[in-house]
Amino acid sequence: MGLYPIFADLTGLPVLVVGGGHVAERKIAMLLASGARVRVGAPMLTPALLQQVEEGRIEHLDGTFQPAWLDGVWLVIAATDDHELNARVAASAEDRRILANVVDAPALSRFQVPAVVDRTPLTVAISTGGAAPVIARRVRETLEAELDHALGPLTALAQRHRTRITQRWPDLAERRAFYDWLHDGPVMALLRNARSNEAEQMLLDALHAPASPPAKGTVLLVGAGPGDPGLLTLRALRALNQADVILHDSLVSEAVLALARRDAERIDVGKRCGGRHTQQEQIHQLLLEHAQAGRLVVRLKGGDPFVFGRGGEEMEFLHQHGIACQIVPGVTAAVACAAYAGIPLTHREHARTVHLLTGHGKESMDAMDWPALAQDHQTMAVYMGVARLDELTLRLLEHGRRPDTPFAIIENGTLPQQRVISGALRDLPALAKEHAVHPPALLIIGEVAALTHAHAWFGSLA
Repeated sequence: MGLYPIFADLTGLPVLVVGGGHVAERKIAMLLASGARVRVGAPMLTPALLQQVEEGRIEHLDGTFQPAWLDGVWLVIAATDDHELNARVAASAEDRRILANVVDAPALSRFQVPAVVDRTPLTVAISTGGAAPVIARRVRETLEAELDHALGPLTALAQRHRTRITQRWPDLAERRAFYDWLHDGPVMALLRNARSNEAEQMLLDALHAPASPPAKGTVLLVGAGPGDPGLLTLRALRALNQADVILHDSLVSEAVLALARRDAERIDVGKRCGGRHTQQEQIHQLLLEHAQAGRLVVRLKGGDPFVFGRGGEEMEFLHQHGIACQIVPGVTAAVACAAYAGIPLTHREHARTVHLLTGHGKESMDAMDWPALAQDHQTMAVYMGVARLDELTLRLLEHGRRPDTPFAIIENGTLPQQRVISGALRDLPALAKEHAVHPPALLIIGEVAALTHAHAWFGSLA
């Protein structure tokens, strides 16, 4: 270990920053956030620093560096573009046994300013000892994605009740088990959902309960997006890393599943056209069974759980059985596939309304308002419609949609094998057969579909 890691409490303590440029500005912002009394020494300051001086937030020492500037300070940061001046600041600080940091000069520094992941009061600091700050930044980016923002409120909650927790569970093992429950159980879930009062009450109830809090599972209905793992949300990624059990659809890509916790139990509950089919009632029972066993269950769905994903049905079932349920939205196929095909769903010159439709089943087709859908200058995005393209085309034409209305079918949208088939509405069924279109595929009908020819940027155009 090259550096001794330490978190310094600078609240109310004077700290000197030599330099008045943009680098100094960034250093001062972090020092102010930590509660330090900042003195900035430089002949000139950036407009932002001048404003902070005028507001009384920082003190300005006008002129070139003088050793007397170090009187009474606890730390000093040299942040000028003059190497010799920085070296003089570091030497003067060394003479006075004051810790100094020289920006971009680790050999002259007695401490390093780390990259920080801030979940106040939880703070994670990453340092390479000045050897490779860019690597420290990349590690910070990874941790930003991994560490739940609710960890800050959870830490603050635990801090407020630390004495009570210690008194309630004097045995260290039992106390550790309680903290595990805080992190993994419903308290953390409530904080994640911005329900801090309920979270605190649940903690207090557990403190007064005669026994340790019972294990109780949670279900997260998580949108996996359309397939490209880069479109997974941070919340979805955290859920995959925390899950004990993952019930996933067939449309969830292998690249997304590869991001899940390695030891999580995976259950394929996909519904495949003409193939193995998991009944919705069976999925409900699996969710209930694993949640009642105290597990964290992720119900992983392609796209978004609430857009033709039966997420509403599953949420209602879980609530009826007293199971906590959270929703993690995903990027739905209409938005993602259109974007990857270079098609804006709305456009001031072509379409100001969007209809999200499903072509799955005769009931869905019969329920559509065909006269309204046949109007010009609107976009139709049809999910699961490949098997009913003939009927869809016929009904639109019968109700007055123009035969030359552009369409685009995005097959395997956002995946490396994506391809786009486009043309005029009257030719839709024939072109789909000619190119042997297969699910998963999203159909877009409307004037905006013509833009794919000029703006397609991903995959291939058939």
